Amino acid sequence: MNLSSWFHRSVSRNSKNPDQIQPTLSLPLPLPLPQQQQESDEFLGVTQQLIDYVKSFTLDTFKNFPTQDNGNCETTQISSNVRNDLSDWQERHAVLVLSKVKELSLLRFKLCPRHLKEENFWRIYFMLVKSHVAEYELHALQRAKLKKLAMTSEKTSDTGAYEVEMAERNQAANVAPSTP
Repeated sequence: MNLSSWFHRSVSRNSKNPDQIQPTLSLPLPLPLPQQQQESDEFLGVTQQLIDYVKSFTLDTFKNFPTQDNGNCETTQISSNVRNDLSDWQERHAVLVLSKVKELSLLRFKLCPRHLKEENFWRIYFMLVKSHVAEYELHALQRAKLKKLAMTSEKTSDTGAYEVEMAERNQAANVAPSTP
């Protein structure tokens, strides 16, 4: 399920019956400690400086932003699916910044899909905040590469142990005296 359709369904569901809140089937997540929450926010690049900067965005910021394709983007049928257009880090950043900066959430609601496709909205957003979040995204990419390397080296060392064990067993079988 994409983020956009979930958001629209939850808003429409709650607006129909505001007195009756629908329970969700998800398990309750442990609430992070304030220190952990702050570290996770900063890992995703959502700092107070970024929040203040994003609050300054207006409808015109997005409508008048110079794009290379001049709004003529027909690349995907599922343009409202944030997941198709963003990396994992960007998607997590987008969800967090939407929850922290209600002004951005309101802008997105007013702009998409009437004036901008969801894909273009996020493309413009990340171009606008590039100077604020580039180092955080780079660190996330580096961590992902290191994690992948660690996983592949772990797999290699596991198979290496099996290969040595098999070679020792085969060598022992070749050296063992045959019984007449």
